[in-house]
Amino acid sequence: MPPAAPPHTGGLLLLIDGTAGLLTVAALGIALLLFLIIKVRLQPFVALLAVSIAVGLAAGLSVTELFGTVQKSAAVSVIETGMGGILGHVAIIIGLGTMLGAILEVSGGAEVLSSRLLGLFGEKRAPLAMGLTGLIFGIPVFFDVGIFVLAPIVYAAAKRSGKSIVLYAMPLLAGLSMTHAFLPPHPGPVAAAGLLDVSLGWVILMGIVVGIPAVIAAWVYASWIGKRLFVPVPEDMLEAAEDAKAAVAAERKSTATEAPVSLGTVLSIIGTPLVLILAATFSSIALDESTVRSVIEFFGNPFVALTIALVLAYLLLGVRRGWSRKSLESVSTQSLKPVGNILLVVGAGGVFGAVLKASGVAQALSDTFNDVGLPVIVLAYLISLVLRVAQGSATVAIVTTAGIVLPLVEGGGHSQAFLALVIMAISAGSIFASHVNDGGFWIVSKYFGISERDTLKSWTVLESVLSVAGFAVAAALSLAV
Repeated sequence: MPPAAPPHTGGLLLLIDGTAGLLTVAALGIALLLFLIIKVRLQPFVALLAVSIAVGLAAGLSVTELFGTVQKSAAVSVIETGMGGILGHVAIIIGLGTMLGAILEVSGGAEVLSSRLLGLFGEKRAPLAMGLTGLIFGIPVFFDVGIFVLAPIVYAAAKRSGKSIVLYAMPLLAGLSMTHAFLPPHPGPVAAAGLLDVSLGWVILMGIVVGIPAVIAAWVYASWIGKRLFVPVPEDMLEAAEDAKAAVAAERKSTATEAPVSLGTVLSIIGTPLVLILAATFSSIALDESTVRSVIEFFGNPFVALTIALVLAYLLLGVRRGWSRKSLESVSTQSLKPVGNILLVVGAGGVFGAVLKASGVAQALSDTFNDVGLPVIVLAYLISLVLRVAQGSATVAIVTTAGIVLPLVEGGGHSQAFLALVIMAISAGSIFASHVNDGGFWIVSKYFGISERDTLKSWTVLESVLSVAGFAVAAALSLAV
């Protein structure tokens, strides 16, 4: 079956003809991407961009179609369309979410959350308290930041009990990983939502519905392995954590008169954008067009909801507790520094998807996958899983898979709920079997003093349990929506 898009006669490298040729280009493009990232160690943004250009030219797109003209005519190039289309949706959400997480982090919100939960659950259920801490605090902060901030609490709990640090670290990591994979404002689900044009409200809803059973399954495994794998608290990391804590306190110029952070304040700030976005989603379903619905949808727009939450954090955790405007600005600005790399990778993923669509490769892939007969949600999971295991980056796996899956769902009349579940499947595949090619593997190993072999037994299997359980729930729900 020939692709829907006609062949491009102006391409620089018109090497193919028909569906078989387009599929060959797609396969070679993905192989080249993996080679550049794994063997050449090329930065993923550069690798994605280079492969996008190569695939576009090989599939018959002309130089003008890819890059536009020097005179910048009214026509917009494929690269500009792909980059701008996704970043216009993602950049604001990730930026606001990052600043929100930074204020919560520096203000001591994580310590308040963990200490209250530890007090509530008691010493015997401390691992569960650590898991809930990771689950809640992981919503607004990046995975690695969550580890850096919460690791000292894990050290203290394990030191006090004399038990394996694995027993306390793994539930925490499961909570952080679940939110990072399945919930906005984290880059993966936000990027996939932008590429597949899915409301963030549906992504949040399905992220909660899919993620909670998955993280419970991961906690069960964490409890099992934590009792069978003894790893002592790394004393050097414990000392370093104390020094870092003292340095942060000095930098913040904390005083005895600074108002303490309340648990209710932390939960309210974290929950505000989630509630507003979900309210807007449900109002579009339950209410007819009206002023009330318009108001709810305005405040539930992700840009507005996250801005409100950030302003609340500024006021309640900053201004009310004596922070200067300069301190607030400094914390916010510093938090945005790591975001640049993420946004570039996401943008390059958008370019890859746009090139696949414009060249006809995406349609050829769609036709082929439809002939295979597997449900799209299964294909989405498997493609993401293979890309994740091969090259290690969850973000690269998600944005690449979303570009490949887009033609499978585009124009299919699928509901927002179903598309959100497809995103959950992609996200689940992107965290499968974290191993030595994943930076998260080494952060976990080094920060908690776990050997590489024991990290494979604990962290790698934990991520696989979380992945498989999340996909199983998503696939089951897809049959009913």
